Amino acid sequence: MDDLYFDDFHLGQTFTSRAVTITRERLIAFAEEFDPQPAHLGEAQAASSQFGELVASGWQTGSLTMRLQYESAFSRIAGGGMGTRVELNWLRPVRPGDSLHVTVEVTEMRPSKSRPDRGLITFLTTTINQDGEKVQTMLGVVITPRRVQA
Repeated sequence: MDDLYFDDFHLGQTFTSRAVTITRERLIAFAEEFDPQPAHLGEAQAASSQFGELVASGWQTGSLTMRLQYESAFSRIAGGGMGTRVELNWLRPVRPGDSLHVTVEVTEMRPSKSRPDRGLITFLTTTINQDGEKVQTMLGVVITPRRVQA
């Protein structure tokens, strides 16, 4: 598959990822290492949390989202691209057994003012569960190489 440059993208273009199921074991393992809050560590601890049940860390959802958006869209950017900012919104909890996929949409594009060989693309990545519910949105800006002009 050919690399994609700034010039190959267009507003409204979308990419869709494969689905990944969040297992109880991976959910707890992630929490034990990175986000040891009661809601993420096991059913007994989670029972007294604000959720009242075991739920994934938002950071785990964010990490999985990054993996899926990279696989479906960003891995094709020439040179890999480089993110400059991210806005992350957690909309609903992710539970063990949930199957998540992402859609990545190009929402804004502009050539770089300081580096004419690059452009900035804003992507809206929406993480969706098996019921079609949005669980997270992530708005990010990626610096993308432009094709060399002859």
